[in-house]
Amino acid sequence: MALILPVEGKQPQFGENTFLAPNATIVGDVQMGKEGSIWFNAVVRGDVNFIRIGDRVNIQDGACIHGTYEKCGTTIGNSVSIGHNAIVHGCTLHDHVLIGMGAIVMDKAVVQSNTIIAAGAVVLEGTICESGSIYAGVPAKKVKDITPELVRGEIERIANNYIKYAGWFQKETNEK
Repeated sequence: MALILPVEGKQPQFGENTFLAPNATIVGDVQMGKEGSIWFNAVVRGDVNFIRIGDRVNIQDGACIHGTYEKCGTTIGNSVSIGHNAIVHGCTLHDHVLIGMGAIVMDKAVVQSNTIIAAGAVVLEGTICESGSIYAGVPAKKVKDITPELVRGEIERIANNYIKYAGWFQKETNEK
C-alpha cells in the first residue's frame, strides 16, 4: 500500500479510480482528480506547499513533485503525463502536457497546454513554454511547433494508456 501521510493537519485527497503504486509516497497538501495514477517510487510531497493535480494525470516511476516553502505551490492540469524520473517543482503545467523522462521543470515556470517537454530537458525558473510547442535541451528552448496529430498521437495516447495500465493493477487487486 502507498505511503500516504498527513503533514500539518493536511491529508492527501484522491479522486475516483486513482491508482497508487504500493511504494509511491504522497504526503501533505495534495489534491488529485479522478482517473490518475502515481507509479512505483514516485514522490508527491505537499509538505512545504500545496500540490493540485487534475484528472487523468499519470506521475510515472521515480518522478518527484514538490514545491518551495512559502513561495511556490505546484499546479498540474488535466491529461498530463509526467515521465519516469522527472522533477516538477513549484510550477504550473496546463492541460494536455507531456513532461519527458528525466526532465526538470523549475519554480514559477509555466508549461502551457498542448506542449511537450523533451526527455532530459531543463525548464529554468520562470520560463513560459508556449502552447503547442516542443521544448528540449539544457536550458530548454522551443525547438518546434506541435501539430494536432502529434497532440492526439503522443500526449493524449500516453494519458489514455496510463489509465489502461492502472486498470490492469486495479483489476488484479479487485480479484484478490
